[in-house]
Amino acid sequence: MDARVLIVDDEPDMLENCERLLGAAGCGTRTLADPTQVRSVLHDFAPDVLLLDLRMPGADGMSVLAAALADDPHLPVVMMTAYASVASAVAAIREGAFDYLTKPFTGDQLRVAVERASRYRGLTLENRRLRADAERQARASRLVGESVGIRRVLERVAKVAPTDANVLITGESGTGKELVAQLLHAGSPRRAKPFVPIDCAALPETLLESELFGHEKGAFTGAIERTTGLLVAANGGTVFLDEIGELSTGLQAKLLRALEERTLRPVGSTRTVDVDIRLVTATNLALEEAVEQGTFRSDLYYRLNVLRIDLPPLRERRDDIPLLARTFLEEFAARQQRDPPQVSPEAWTALEAYDWPGNVRELRNVVQRLVIMDEDGRVTSADLPDIVRGWAGPRPESGEAPLPYERARAAAAAAFRREYVQRLLAQHGGNVSRAARAAGVSRRTLHRMLAEQQTGGEARRSSKDRP
Repeated sequence: MDARVLIVDDEPDMLENCERLLGAAGCGTRTLADPTQVRSVLHDFAPDVLLLDLRMPGADGMSVLAAALADDPHLPVVMMTAYASVASAVAAIREGAFDYLTKPFTGDQLRVAVERASRYRGLTLENRRLRADAERQARASRLVGESVGIRRVLERVAKVAPTDANVLITGESGTGKELVAQLLHAGSPRRAKPFVPIDCAALPETLLESELFGHEKGAFTGAIERTTGLLVAANGGTVFLDEIGELSTGLQAKLLRALEERTLRPVGSTRTVDVDIRLVTATNLALEEAVEQGTFRSDLYYRLNVLRIDLPPLRERRDDIPLLARTFLEEFAARQQRDPPQVSPEAWTALEAYDWPGNVRELRNVVQRLVIMDEDGRVTSADLPDIVRGWAGPRPESGEAPLPYERARAAAAAAFRREYVQRLLAQHGGNVSRAARAAGVSRRTLHRMLAEQQTGGEARRSSKDRP
């Protein structure tokens, strides 16, 4: 019987006997005589079964039961009680306890009760994993498209997913990098284990280190208890590190060591913990340039870039815009229990002509607003955001021959980006962070767009095909 059991009783003999009997049955055990410490030990030890005495000095067993189930509603709790308190044990069952044992009980009775509770715990966790896997696959199904670019991505995912190699996903913000990571996990032998996404750009360095590797109690100010890191929590599964280019050089070195040695050391600890994970990373930066500039370790880069998947921006797969928009229309209309609105030809033209700097994420947000604000079951160009409805590329002067298609499209895109960024910043008072959030892009992407305009990058890009 492979189970972790926390035994709580104020009688030393009872603790010793239960520990001996369960240890002989193959259980990992921990004993506790002070019931007021149960919650902190539950967090630290993470048992599969809690064996709890009903009556102890210092705390009532019912209150301890309630606190334990508040932290983990699916934790099976087996109550131990004297014969005269059977009625109380039955009351505990009504309050959520899994089973009870009447003292004195035999070793066989103890083993059977714990084994039943452990089996229940395993089934519960498996059901939760299956539900989470189904939800991940449903979310990943949003990676829809019929364009050549997206078909190549899906073909690449199908080949890569069954392997255990690390994968680097590249692409602009909003192109669906996390959805690709979910597909990789769902198609891998690790699919029944956790999928843990982590945004490296969302947390400061010290907090990110603690989140990734865990920490010991007292390791830093505010570390009031030991915490298991997300890399350990994902053991056996897949870890998705988004915006990997934002990792500091110190964390890069620690991550590299964990990948090479398959062990890690929590912050403030001298012990090492074994980890078995598949690492999928993503970035919207050119990591090769970061390696050349010395801001990203070359040895870590080669560890991450075993297999690579490049996601095209939405403007390079415009044929997918109607399909994506219809998918989102149906999704959000279903949430409101209504039919999706009909889109006028003029609105479709505007949606397909817009450059979507925020990519699929921006399109999804726009469609959600259209469904929420819809009053007559129809979307016209007047219902679209100003930036989508009002966008138009430069037109030739009267009598002037139009430019070749690719040059005209590049010039239109450059003009759009200039106008878009200017209007976006004006709407948000020049605040880059708020502007980036509204556009559905990262601060780095918005800064890059500004820098290109200031250095003439747009002009150079639009003139590449000039004779």
